[in-house]
Amino acid sequence: MTDQPTAADLEAVDAQLGRVPRGVVAVAHRCPCGRPDVLTTEPRLPDGTPFPTTFYATCPKLTGAISTLESQGVMREMTERLGTDEELAAAYAAAHDDYLARRAALGSVAEIEGISAGGMPTRVKCLHVLVAHSLAVGPGVNPLGDEALAMLGEWWADGSCVPDQPAADA
Repeated sequence: MTDQPTAADLEAVDAQLGRVPRGVVAVAHRCPCGRPDVLTTEPRLPDGTPFPTTFYATCPKLTGAISTLESQGVMREMTERLGTDEELAAAYAAAHDDYLARRAALGSVAEIEGISAGGMPTRVKCLHVLVAHSLAVGPGVNPLGDEALAMLGEWWADGSCVPDQPAADA
């Protein structure tokens, strides 16, 4: 799902991040509560900064759950598997290509040309990026993002991360 962010979406993301979001192109995914949890961002922020993170996870419940996975050594284990599982490595390289193609559709930024995010295509450096990529584009594109997302379970189950605002229309 990709849709234009509304004023309510941007207010929710401001509350999630504690700051005004920058370079927002679209809402790439919505939490079951209807609020944005992944944004699509421009490859160059309005202040001119190159920004390789095309799919940006914003929900603090989601990012907190991902951080817990990272602290448990999941990234190291995934990177080790990339070195021994040729099929996984090929699928992850394809995810890297997908990420680059989706970013290129938003514009070209020479400083980050050929560089995706999250450690792709040869290692796992940031599960946040991989999960955001999986949520934004759906299952079957980023195998390690899909795997991490499955490990997270129902991270949203105890309610919205922005309880003082009415839920967005989904």
